[in-house]
Amino acid sequence: MDRAIGRIAHEISERNQGLEDVCIFGVKRRGVPLATMLRDRIERFFDVRVPLGELDVTIHRDDLTDEDKRANAGQSDIPCPIQDKTVIIVDDVLYTGRTARAALETVFTFGRPRTVQFVALIDRGHRELPLRPDYVGKNVPTAKNETVRVLFGDSENEAGVYIFE
Repeated sequence: MDRAIGRIAHEISERNQGLEDVCIFGVKRRGVPLATMLRDRIERFFDVRVPLGELDVTIHRDDLTDEDKRANAGQSDIPCPIQDKTVIIVDDVLYTGRTARAALETVFTFGRPRTVQFVALIDRGHRELPLRPDYVGKNVPTAKNETVRVLFGDSENEAGVYIFE
């Protein structure tokens, strides 16, 4: 996981010819720690502090009723104007593409970025929407009955990517 984050940090800098107009937004819940790790790595490598925010995509999800959306919606934290910026959306696992679509819609409620790029630590395939990440830590082919979990390490678990049936 550590090498993938370092590689993605370099790819982001190279692709954007620097980091002056870049903002990083983690998708709540599992994308936020990954976005934080990526931002910290960028700062360490390039001595640039990139704004870091959090996207709550609940209101734009297509698998919840309107009542559930209202009951579960949280707040997004957008620390900088995104007009004409490069917004990088970060999530832990890309599966059907529906969360990525909801994240795009959430971003556009806050303004019109110049470009939007997407980071997925794990791309497990099985897309239902025509979306793909700009930066991928690892492609992990899975069966539909499997679940992929990214753990960021705590007192009970070691950091890593785990596949469950």
